[in-house]
Amino acid sequence: MTSSQLFLVRVPVSPVWVSPRSPGAVDGPVTLDVPDHSAWLAALDASGPDADRLSLHGRLDTELVEGEPFWVDEQTDDGWSHGYAAWQPSAKDERGYPGWVRTAHLQVAERQEVPPPASPRIVPRPEVFIQRAQEFAGTKYLWGGSAPDAVDCSSLVHNAARWLGIVVPRDADDQADALPSVPINDVEPGDLYFFAHPGKRIHHVGIVTAPQRMLHAPETGAVVVEESLPPERTTTLVAAARIPGLMR
Repeated sequence: MTSSQLFLVRVPVSPVWVSPRSPGAVDGPVTLDVPDHSAWLAALDASGPDADRLSLHGRLDTELVEGEPFWVDEQTDDGWSHGYAAWQPSAKDERGYPGWVRTAHLQVAERQEVPPPASPRIVPRPEVFIQRAQEFAGTKYLWGGSAPDAVDCSSLVHNAARWLGIVVPRDADDQADALPSVPINDVEPGDLYFFAHPGKRIHHVGIVTAPQRMLHAPETGAVVVEESLPPERTTTLVAAARIPGLMR
């Protein structure tokens, strides 16, 4: 393949891996030509308290859902495609979030133009954004997860916004860099809180539901929850931002 070609995801969920060598034995259900995402999540949990979910660090970057556009610039003989998730902006590449997916999970797009994300005929207000994110309440955290049954902190934000037709970066640090900042003391519901340790990059994001209260996907072993900021979050709260496109 000498130039990029636009494909669409043809399966319900397709993981985007760091490399073709990233999947292990436990990931078998989701690397099949017809992947079983639910069986994969069950396999990750079968070995005990979150060891296999933690192992996704450095292996899984994000996920694609059915109909999502993916630019492909390389395909291998053993069934892998390298490319860029066009709806998932990333500082890693201007074309979108880069990574590897199973070629069998893709089909060539009839039109070689990235379509806009489908959105309901709803005014994109902050309360609607929060309501959409609240639909993930109780969903178990998955590093790199970006599916109806698996999210991480930044994909919760990304997917709730994208459902309204608003595309924001996929990762928390990119969200903090790209979105207009607001003073922490001036946040309103629907704004974002960002967290970092001293001298480090942003590592976590949550959706403000009230001052000092947020909806978020905390970490491996936890589920999406709305809560007041616990002490470990209060001490690492470093910034806040507002999503353009949410009408106030």
